[in-house]
Amino acid sequence: MKNNKLLTIMLIILVTITLIGVIVVVLLTQLDKGEAKGPTIDEIVESKVDIPEITTNLADGSFVRVSVTLQASDKEAGEELLKRDFQVKNLLIQELSEMEEEALKGKQGKVTFQNAIKSQVNELMQNGEVTQVYITSYVLQ
Repeated sequence: MKNNKLLTIMLIILVTITLIGVIVVVLLTQLDKGEAKGPTIDEIVESKVDIPEITTNLADGSFVRVSVTLQASDKEAGEELLKRDFQVKNLLIQELSEMEEEALKGKQGKVTFQNAIKSQVNELMQNGEVTQVYITSYVLQ
C-alpha cells in the first residue's frame, strides 16, 4: 500500500515537472518569434541601391533588359554599393552573358540569377553585405 502511494506521488511530480518544462519551452519560442523582426521599410529604403536598366545579349543570342535593386544590410553598406555601382553593372552583364534564355525563364531562373548576383556582389563588399536582390524590371527577347 505504501509503495502505491509513493509511486503515485512520484508520477504526479514527474508529470508536473514535464508540464512546467513544456510551458517554459513554448513561452521561450514565442518570445523569440516576437523579437526576430527584420528591418523596417524605412531602414530598407535607406540602405537600398537601384541599378538602372541594363540591356545585354545572352549566350544564345537573345537579349535581356533588366534593372535590379540591391538591399544592403545597413546604410553604410548601401553607401558602399552606390560607389561600386559600376562593378555591380559589370557583374550583372557578365552573369547574364553566360546565361541562356531558357535559364532565365520562370521563377526558378530568376531566383538563381538573384542568388548569383547576391553572392558575387558580397565578394566585393568590405562593409556589410547585400541581403536581397530584387528584379524591378525585366524584358526577355
